[in-house]
Amino acid sequence: MFRNQYDTDVTTWSPAGRLFQVEYAMEAVKQGSAAIGLRSKTHVVLGCVNKANSELTSHQKKIFKVDDHIGVAIAGLTADGRVLSRYMRSECINYGFTYESPLPVGRLVVQLADKAQVCTQRSWKRPYGVGLLVGGLDESGAHLYYNCPSGNYFEYQAFAIGSRSQAAKTYLERRFNSFMDSSRDDLIKDALLAIRETLQGETLKSSICTVAVVGAGEAFHVLDNETVQKLIDAFEIAGGEEAPAAAPDAAAEEGGAADQGAAADQGAAAADQGAATEEGVAPMDI
Repeated sequence: MFRNQYDTDVTTWSPAGRLFQVEYAMEAVKQGSAAIGLRSKTHVVLGCVNKANSELTSHQKKIFKVDDHIGVAIAGLTADGRVLSRYMRSECINYGFTYESPLPVGRLVVQLADKAQVCTQRSWKRPYGVGLLVGGLDESGAHLYYNCPSGNYFEYQAFAIGSRSQAAKTYLERRFNSFMDSSRDDLIKDALLAIRETLQGETLKSSICTVAVVGAGEAFHVLDNETVQKLIDAFEIAGGEEAPAAAPDAAAEEGGAADQGAAADQGAAAADQGAATEEGVAPMDI
């Protein structure tokens, strides 16, 4: 994107009907490290990639607990994510104090979207430069929402945001039909495999990813590094066992190629013999 005369203010429309400041905020989400979410009938799993700016620093926290039944993963400006997660936490506390029941996930997402939308209509404010994946469980089941800096929100079966998230989306699109009936462990495995797709060949380790779970009878919590590393090791073992199974197919392919090569050699020899017998024949008789 390039600077132009219509992007100096968030309330200025371009002739094409665009708000460039809002689009810039959405671009900030794409620059953040990847975050993914997926849900089944009873569980929601959130995951993110932890990337430190330097070897001398620790990574920024990307998954926040909002309430026992709600959590959020962010991509974009971490500071904006902290502010919004604190707002969500306050709303859950106030609702619980007033009504003595957990705040429905959908209602919290609408309030969050309204707060983000206000920043697109005030010239003295800027849009929040962060995207949020809100996962939670309420009376109507498990839910996963994506809140955009523009104030829009969408409910998903599975979704990924942030840098190199398209690779994770491709994986989730291939697998999402089985998510609704997946168990808790299978859902976590799919989340880790989706995270691995965003690493572009880098080895998946528990030190560079965070996974959190909420579900029926299970409050929102972040899995410790030891548990995550055990699951990652199990994936690598499964991958190593599947590789030799393809060896017979490769051998069959090699055998088929050899048969084709032999047939080609025989055909070439027959053609040579035919040419030798026809050398003394006039061209018009061939």
